[in-house]
Amino acid sequence: MRILEYYYFGKMPQSCSMEQCMRTSRWLCDCCQQYLCLQHLNEHNALLISQLNSLTNKIDTLSDRLETLNSHKAIGNSREKLEQWRQDCYKKIDSFFEQKCQELDQLVNEKVSQQREELNRIQSKIPELINTQETTRQDVDRLTSSIRQLETNMNKIEQTCFTINIRPLIIDDTLISIEKTSDDELDLSTLSPVYRTIHRAQESFRPFTANDRYLLMHQEPNLCLLDKEMNIVKQVLWPFDAIQDMCWSSTLDRFIVLGKNNIYLVNENTMSINNVHTMEERNWLSCTCSDTVLFACTNGRAASIMEFTLFPTIELIREWKHPRTCTKDEFIVSTTYNNESLALVIVNVLDKSLRMELRYAKTLEHIWTFRLDIKWAQKLAFRCCSLPCNEWLIIDHETGRLIQTTKDGKMKKTVKYQPTPCRATLLDTNTLAVSTMQGINLHTIQ
Repeated sequence: MRILEYYYFGKMPQSCSMEQCMRTSRWLCDCCQQYLCLQHLNEHNALLISQLNSLTNKIDTLSDRLETLNSHKAIGNSREKLEQWRQDCYKKIDSFFEQKCQELDQLVNEKVSQQREELNRIQSKIPELINTQETTRQDVDRLTSSIRQLETNMNKIEQTCFTINIRPLIIDDTLISIEKTSDDELDLSTLSPVYRTIHRAQESFRPFTANDRYLLMHQEPNLCLLDKEMNIVKQVLWPFDAIQDMCWSSTLDRFIVLGKNNIYLVNENTMSINNVHTMEERNWLSCTCSDTVLFACTNGRAASIMEFTLFPTIELIREWKHPRTCTKDEFIVSTTYNNESLALVIVNVLDKSLRMELRYAKTLEHIWTFRLDIKWAQKLAFRCCSLPCNEWLIIDHETGRLIQTTKDGKMKKTVKYQPTPCRATLLDTNTLAVSTMQGINLHTIQ
């Protein structure tokens, strides 16, 4: 506080500005523009100094907190993901190494096997000639020649050299990108008008998914890969059964496509399609995956959730059954993984009610329930997708809405959507792709 001494020359003295104080002011305080007597000036100054002391205490508290801040705890989950990636890479390298060793062994074993057959033939021929007692000079010469050739061949095998062409394993920064998770929640009310659309043939299957580069969809009769401008960059004929759902696995670097009874892997580089698992006794409805596990939900009442390992092979490790998953009269029509949680959209076929439940992915323990204010009438599956900050988006095709929930399962925003939405996914931090009966629309959302 800067104090200006106040003098009066030929003027009436100024009274103190404080209420009920009749003393004459001695100074003008330039920070609050009050005329203060000596007593109130001291009190005013003491008050300001006490506020400084309080700020000093807060700064000291923040300083102590900064000193004890556990940065390892803050990045713990991210380090675990990096460590898992490293272990997975080690496994892939070891598997590839074993494969090449087997190829080497096979090349040598094939030659050894040929010589063993020849050796067995000679070994059986000599006793046969001895027993018949009718050996000729030609027989001896042929056997001698065969033995010499066998010896020559074995010498060649022992001296065999293989040319191993090895390219260095190139690791660049594009393998792993580290980005700070957005601290900003999206606001569904800022959904922009459609700025790009790709139309879809009526016979096409509606599921679609995306990674950070491409969007995968079915465009009868092909499976198509689209860039972020919705241009088809690659496609391949889809000759298999109906597509129930799709998801992307960063661990496998593959798209996972769920058929009626089958699980397929799609390579975005070659567009090759591999059937990696078949369960004839199960009908699938939805799927999602974490870094280590594929979750596949069965189609029908009393639905099960099946857990499969992703690496080194897709193998069933666990089945969650009703009543842990849902009641005997309920369908699980959507499964979505995000941040160690599973979002399940559940339909009760008796009272036609719908709800979304958030569960812990490792235990299926309940976190919260969000009940929808509608009745299930159509036979279409309700779907949901994850949003930043652990929020969720439910696609309501019954009443034509997009419903945004908070991270603790409360209604946040709803917007009407036409034509009727079927599915949606966030392509990047603020690009929303919405699937309808006619095609896929792109919007921005803030």
